[in-house]
Amino acid sequence: MSTAEALTTRWRSVPAAPVVAIGLVFVLIAAALLKSGSGTITGQAVLTGLVNGGVYSLLAMGLTLIFGVLDIVNFAHGAFLAVALFVTYQFVSTTGANPYVALPIAIAALFALGALAQWALLNHTMGRPLESQLLLTLGLSLLVSNLLLLAFGGDPLSVAVAGDHGVNVLGAVANQTRLVAFGGALVLAAGLYLLLGRTRLGRAIRAVAASRQGAGLVGIDVRKIYVLTFGLGTACAGAAGMLIAPFTTITPTAGDQFNILAFVVVVMGGLGNVAGALISGIIVGLVEQLGGVLLTGQSPLFGVFLVFILILVARPQGLFGARS
Repeated sequence: MSTAEALTTRWRSVPAAPVVAIGLVFVLIAAALLKSGSGTITGQAVLTGLVNGGVYSLLAMGLTLIFGVLDIVNFAHGAFLAVALFVTYQFVSTTGANPYVALPIAIAALFALGALAQWALLNHTMGRPLESQLLLTLGLSLLVSNLLLLAFGGDPLSVAVAGDHGVNVLGAVANQTRLVAFGGALVLAAGLYLLLGRTRLGRAIRAVAASRQGAGLVGIDVRKIYVLTFGLGTACAGAAGMLIAPFTTITPTAGDQFNILAFVVVVMGGLGNVAGALISGIIVGLVEQLGGVLLTGQSPLFGVFLVFILILVARPQGLFGARS
């Protein structure tokens, strides 16, 4: 066996994936510090990466929850985030209230929309070939985007928060809205994690994810759990959309880039692994910003996809996924 094959085999057998992930982040921080020669630039990249990563984590947790329980690759996840952006915009335009008041409204609206989509459309494709769900969610994404385009037009919109100013954090600066988005995303992500681990509904969801037939035999309404799970997943997209609305340009296709990043986070963390999505979201946010420091002149996503490919080559199951 060659040296490269031996190293690859050894990494695949390492159970302490968090150690590997943390080591990767520290290597990137050290490389960025050496490349820039400035602790301020590197610190700014780390702060921005953490803030963005928190939102990526929340969005990806909803996506991986849907996949882990329903085995559905939801291409409409980004479109649902765009709906939340417009729900926030419409609420602020109509009431003139602070955008954060719209958070429970966005969560409830997207939960209802996701539950309706699962009940009316996707439940009928359960048990059919994977292509059925793929094409249906792709079509749903296109339908939602075009309905938003018809309703609001294609002009970029925005939501302003009064008194939004920069906050100094250990020499780096971030706007209040971005810090609120980071904190809110982590609180909601922790709430979802506790719901899945400590509540009766969470136990039912995990039972269905482990064995649909077994869950049905002990009296769990599997189709009802499907509807609730899809609703919870899209509610995560709704919360993420509201939290980023104050610093994001609102268009019908605004969710497309977030959709791509959410899929990267989900696969990197391990398909169906909610905790893996939480940690991998932070990693992707940091890699995106530190990559911009290391690879000047390139798209920030270049570094994300480079690290993503390297991780999949070494660990096809993802950093926190179980080897099949």
